[in-house]
Amino acid sequence: MKSMLSRLLVAVAGAIVSSLAFPQPGIGILMLIGLPMTLFAFRGTTLPRGALIGFAVGFAYFGSVVRWLTMYLGVVPWLALVLAEAVFFAVGGMLLVAAWRAADRLNLRSVRGVLSASFLVAAAWTAREAIIAQWPWDGFGWARVSQSQSETPLRYLATLFGMTGATAVLCMATVAVVLVVQWGGSRRDIIVRVAGVVAALAALLPIPYALLVNAPSGSFRVAAVQGNSDSSLFSSARQGDAIQKHFDAMNAVSIGKVDVVVWPENAMDINPAEDQRVADLADLISTETDAPFIFGTLTAIGDETFNSALMWEAGKGAVDQYDKVNPVPFAEYLPQREFFYPLAPDLFDMVPRDYTKGTRDPIFEFGEVRAGISICFDIIDDGLFRSILAQGGNVIIAPTNNSDFGRTDEGIQQLEIARMRAVETGRAVVNTSTVGVSAIVAPDGTDIDRLTAFEPGVMVADVPLSTVVTPASIIGLPLEWALILSGIVPMFAPFITRRFGNDE
Repeated sequence: MKSMLSRLLVAVAGAIVSSLAFPQPGIGILMLIGLPMTLFAFRGTTLPRGALIGFAVGFAYFGSVVRWLTMYLGVVPWLALVLAEAVFFAVGGMLLVAAWRAADRLNLRSVRGVLSASFLVAAAWTAREAIIAQWPWDGFGWARVSQSQSETPLRYLATLFGMTGATAVLCMATVAVVLVVQWGGSRRDIIVRVAGVVAALAALLPIPYALLVNAPSGSFRVAAVQGNSDSSLFSSARQGDAIQKHFDAMNAVSIGKVDVVVWPENAMDINPAEDQRVADLADLISTETDAPFIFGTLTAIGDETFNSALMWEAGKGAVDQYDKVNPVPFAEYLPQREFFYPLAPDLFDMVPRDYTKGTRDPIFEFGEVRAGISICFDIIDDGLFRSILAQGGNVIIAPTNNSDFGRTDEGIQQLEIARMRAVETGRAVVNTSTVGVSAIVAPDGTDIDRLTAFEPGVMVADVPLSTVVTPASIIGLPLEWALILSGIVPMFAPFITRRFGNDE
């Protein structure tokens, strides 16, 4: 019997090891070591203890991965987010305890038993991960297990199963490896069983890789600009400085003929629709490149303010607009302001206005390009990317502003989520940031071009277009729901059994 202290120590150690799979240092293999340490700590214990272990795991895991948040508003918001995620992990801990109870009733000295047990445990973990990626306030889909593999070949699991499904496969594989070792037998038998699990996982990867490498169906030429502007929430820069820095970055290189120019979120810190001088500059950029000009700015309709991307054409002005559908809660808006504001008025004075959730379609069309637009935090929204694919998007343009987080890991982690979106959707992603990390990612997840953070620069590249239909785009959502239900059912199975038993 494991003591409660030993369970806590192993589970938290596993969480910390797992967190190191994310940038920085971004050693993907550590997830496959830390994850089973955490998952097996919930085996053979009680629901209350599972909740306590889950809380500790959530605090250690998220506290480590999102430590960059302290750069933004300090320790208090970081602590609030980490505590909230730890509560969800506590509920997830009870799901894991229930899953292990169901798993341990199986024959774990058979292939079917091992696979079934591994699936139950993986579903319990994934159910919690999938739910908090969507709820509350549109969720916080950061630090998913699958995202840790963006720089390894295991990223291609997202092409087959989506991000949620990829997490489930990784959990299932790590649990199965431990269970086949515990199965016992000769050393040779154990090696053969472990090799079988590893081989089965590896056998999945050539299919999506081949699909993505052969995905392109044409290309377009883009100039994506990183101005290295101070566009942070508490910036002391003068209005218009961001525009000047991005314009200067463009003038420092020879761009030549392109099909589109892209500036990041908030780069146009004066809306050209409200200032003729800025409109003239936008016209100039569009005219000199003979291309539409996409940029981030703030727009307003009545009392509503939007974080928007505009597509501008010389002589026509804004010909299309997308408004961010996922403004950041407690940063770009304050949910239930009447409830939260009195709790910490000094803190929430930093969120003086509430951006409105956008409702416009996410597609910009020019020539053969149907670009799906994702602004910054939108990158975590599974539903947005399903919408982009459903509307025929053949590339993704992801303008973002990472100035608030300084030289922390936030921008790198966000780029790695963008990389996972590329392989999940089979679409290239143009991820351009005010300060970095800016990169153009091919459908197979490799870099076409990349800029050094905190240096002005321009990426000029031919970006592939793709209409490939990835397996994830077909089965991703149904699989996610199946995993959620499979993860929750073991918690209530004893009550259902007792009820039916009493009826008999």
